[in-house]
Amino acid sequence: MPDITLTTLQSLKARGEKITMLTCYDATFAHAVSQAGVEVLLVGDSLGMVLQGHDSTLPVSNDDMAYHVACVKRGNRGALIAADLPFMAYATVEQALRNSAQLMQAGAHLVKLEGAAWLGETVSQLTQRGIPVCVHLGLTPQSVNVLGGYKVQGRQEQQARQLRDDAVALEAAGAAMLLLECVPSALAAEITQAVSIPVIGIGAGSATDGQVLVLHDMLGLSLSGHVPRFVKNFMAGQADIPNALAAYVKAVKEVSFPAIEHGFNA
Repeated sequence: MPDITLTTLQSLKARGEKITMLTCYDATFAHAVSQAGVEVLLVGDSLGMVLQGHDSTLPVSNDDMAYHVACVKRGNRGALIAADLPFMAYATVEQALRNSAQLMQAGAHLVKLEGAAWLGETVSQLTQRGIPVCVHLGLTPQSVNVLGGYKVQGRQEQQARQLRDDAVALEAAGAAMLLLECVPSALAAEITQAVSIPVIGIGAGSATDGQVLVLHDMLGLSLSGHVPRFVKNFMAGQADIPNALAAYVKAVKEVSFPAIEHGFNA
């Protein structure tokens, strides 16, 4: 597979081919996932839960993230590497610049921030300095205490309108990609059509430009035993992990995943 770039992802959106993304935290899985044809490896702060055993992503530090980005870089075979800026690592523009630089120097190709249109100045400043940005909208796990739990976002019309406006504003600020988590499928489709940059979904229906899952979830592994509605176990019926990864890529590309039961209504 030739090296994946943001231009590659933009071309996939333009021709209607779905983009595949999985979380990844180490060299061995980075090799396997990229060899399976997954376009984007997301070094997510979800590592705080699936690797470190915390009950949220909040304890993860930027040093943690940089360590795992460097591990993923060593095993990667051509995928684009996205890295989460963890909780409070971008509270100011100066913090965002400093912490993003650390992740980029460790091997990331772009950084991901959780928020809304208020991130516009941060997105603009990062982009101007050569750091591409993906903004995570909808259910943002770092804000779980403000949101009152892990709840679907955008079901009320005012909230849905705000999400649409945020997406458009963030593209204007320079965002290279958006990620929508746990928003109604119809709203995700509207947002995907409203912007020209790639939109990746998780619990956001099949009309987004691509899909992402937590690697451990799609392999049927869970510390808590709770399986979110939007997850499918791709290890079921497969002989090994490479076959499960190939099944995920195939299902996303063919738009057989996510199915209706993996999404949410308004």
